[in-house]
Amino acid sequence: MRILLSQFRHPDDRIEREAIGSEGELIVQSVNDGAWCSVPKDARASIDGIIHSPPGTDVDGPPSEYPNVKALVRSGVGFDGLNLEAWGRNGTAVFNVPDYATSEVADHAIALMLSLTRGVFTYNDAIRADPATGWTQGIAPAVRRLRGAVFGIVGLGRIGLATAIRARAFGMRIAFHDPYLPSGMEIAVDTQRCASLHELIAISDVVSIHAPSNEETRGLIGAGALAHAKPGLVLVNTARGSLVDLDALHDALRTRRIMAAGLDVLPTEPADSTHPLINAWRRGEDWINGRLVLTPHAAFYSPSSVIDMRVKSVETVLRHIRSGDLSNCVNREFLVRRPV
Repeated sequence: MRILLSQFRHPDDRIEREAIGSEGELIVQSVNDGAWCSVPKDARASIDGIIHSPPGTDVDGPPSEYPNVKALVRSGVGFDGLNLEAWGRNGTAVFNVPDYATSEVADHAIALMLSLTRGVFTYNDAIRADPATGWTQGIAPAVRRLRGAVFGIVGLGRIGLATAIRARAFGMRIAFHDPYLPSGMEIAVDTQRCASLHELIAISDVVSIHAPSNEETRGLIGAGALAHAKPGLVLVNTARGSLVDLDALHDALRTRRIMAAGLDVLPTEPADSTHPLINAWRRGEDWINGRLVLTPHAAFYSPSSVIDMRVKSVETVLRHIRSGDLSNCVNREFLVRRPV
């Protein structure tokens, strides 16, 4: 069994080798002079499974050049860079690893909320600038009491629910919008269900996004949605950058249509310093101070989560090749079964 570690980003493949044991051989696609080395075409035909590292990209070469690949695992949650239909026609089941960083992302969403609603960065920066005059309160614009406030969730899946549990511990009331959950879910988890995104944004003091990136959700949080925002809204995004229209967010913050935003993900990564919102934040313009927090797509990260992600990726490939298991398969509707 030969497994390709596609666009492999880690320092070494020790974890993958330990996970696969003596059962298979690893082929590592590495970097040379800042670019990924091409996978030799003669090697592609001998590969049985692929573990693909970076989000938002596809494997080197079309699926037809990998005729024997049974399983392709996106080593992470998002899989929007992979051509699910083409891989399915190739007889390749595509998987993600949805559960390796549930705790970390939920923790990070709450951390972004707290950094704004408790003024952590504002106070820290003020004291660092001048320990005497900076030793004051009331300078963080988004600070408020969380007990009794409404925490709105866009997408009540694994991570959304984990985040809701954490927010509830602060005494917040939970509401959500998720058109794909069955009726009665709001009863099971004791939350308020909103029929539309606009309804959710209109009643929420904090909105946290936990939806996938696809054609339906790109630009989901745009001018139309933000126009319905409850005054003082804090927006948190730890999902995908494409879900938030950055131009619309800039305008909503600039006009104080919403109060603040905490973003772990952006439409363009690394951050585009020429964008008006990012530029104003970097320059420390008065209107944005204390109202925007950025982190570098790090919500998923802890040493433990990275180990889990890598081990689970190998386990997923092996499980499918051994038994045909389709747990966490994301292209079932396109999958052409291979002849036995």
